[in-house]
Amino acid sequence: MSDTTSDQNFLNYKQAEKKALEILREMKTATANKVDIELALLVAIFELHKETVPAATIASVVQGHLKQLVPHYASKAPGAKPGSVG
Repeated sequence: MSDTTSDQNFLNYKQAEKKALEILREMKTATANKVDIELALLVAIFELHKETVPAATIASVVQGHLKQLVPHYASKAPGAKPGSVG
């Protein structure tokens, strides 16, 4: 994969991330219940893949993504010390 392809993939990701955060803000106006929002977002992931991948595989992909994100967000958690994980 070329640097140009990687750069474009990153830009595409950032556009999708921006849209997802906009959708999250809209969802917060629909309900204050975080569990409702969490479940709805997870359903969206399953809906995205349901025609091509078994449910168990979708769950594994989500878990893999979470493992990548946890270190990034652990240091941003309330009360976290800089550089700490979990």
